[in-house]
Amino acid sequence: MKILICNAGSTSLKFKLWDMPSLSVLAEGRVERVGGGDAIFSSRIGAHAERRDGLNIPDYTSGVRLFLDSLTGPAGALSSSGEIAAVGFKTVLSKGFYGVHYLTEDVLAGMEAMMSVAPAHNGPYLEVIRVFERLMPDAARIGVFETAFHATIPLERRVYPVPWAWYEQYGVMRMGYHGASHSYVAEKLAGRKRVISCHLGGSGSLCAILDGKSVDNSFGLSLQAGIPHAQRAGDIDPYIIPYLLDKGLSMNDILLGLGKNGGLKGLSGTSGDLRDVEAAIEGGSERARLALDVYAAGIIRYIGAYYMELGGLDALAFTGGIGENSWRVREMVLDRLAHIGLRYDGALNRACRGEAVISTDDSAVSVHVIPANEELMVARAAFSLLRESGRSD
Repeated sequence: MKILICNAGSTSLKFKLWDMPSLSVLAEGRVERVGGGDAIFSSRIGAHAERRDGLNIPDYTSGVRLFLDSLTGPAGALSSSGEIAAVGFKTVLSKGFYGVHYLTEDVLAGMEAMMSVAPAHNGPYLEVIRVFERLMPDAARIGVFETAFHATIPLERRVYPVPWAWYEQYGVMRMGYHGASHSYVAEKLAGRKRVISCHLGGSGSLCAILDGKSVDNSFGLSLQAGIPHAQRAGDIDPYIIPYLLDKGLSMNDILLGLGKNGGLKGLSGTSGDLRDVEAAIEGGSERARLALDVYAAGIIRYIGAYYMELGGLDALAFTGGIGENSWRVREMVLDRLAHIGLRYDGALNRACRGEAVISTDDSAVSVHVIPANEELMVARAAFSLLRESGRSD
């Protein structure tokens, strides 16, 4: 059975085609800068790789068609797109729906209802789901919601200390996200009782994992909370908002500041891409250095809280684009954890280029670098739903 996994961003599409249940990757592709005439398309199908620059990809429909055409072209993995039984999506949030679901009109309506909470995520996914509905109407469309892994978080760590009606009537609570990534870490570190997973990337979150189950996550109702992100502020005092309104800023100005121009970008004055921040540091920028210090401090703060909640720590994992690739961020965090008996190999940390254990043999806490594999978790969950509903033949 062929299952296509699609990740949608505001200007990007990522694809991975799986053969199930063998878990073989048949093809993968990426379209960047969707919406303009300077798009980039890259793909790998078996041993064949290609890259094309300067393409006109005005919308998601064009981007999806481009990848589907590559799958059925001369070097393609399929004779026709009809071989694809299902398309799986790493969906974020739908009101009243958690876990894994066929993307029915009710589920899509639930995503629409939560647009104000996750506009940067639900908007692109709703659009690209409709594209596949038009282009591949016979393929099942399945959403694997990021909140599912966090259903085990105890209520006392989920509810906010706000009027009870806000929770009861409006569902205001900590939801937890990056579920596919954190559950993959939990699986990789099965057998470790107390684990903290650090998914660090354009957005980031930490997850406290006890006996393989999520018991806390740094996100809130939305993906704006928690540690600082590339462009999002993370945790802030809510009264900053009325204060700035009194100073003459509009609500739109404030929301842009918190969601698009905050985080590493806002503090450093760079794009928010960690590579740009680190380059600015090398160039002597004090603001960039401060931005990275604030970023690391936010991570350390949550590690400390989860260390206490878990009653100790057996393993610490770094995943996501920054967690996997930035030795500097890992070093800044790990240097502050010696007091809990954590020891790591600095040279090994700097040389790490993939999955590795970078703690020393005498460390009380094992430290792991685990490349994210969210697509694998989505493919497996989608296949399980198809099998359970008798559609895997």
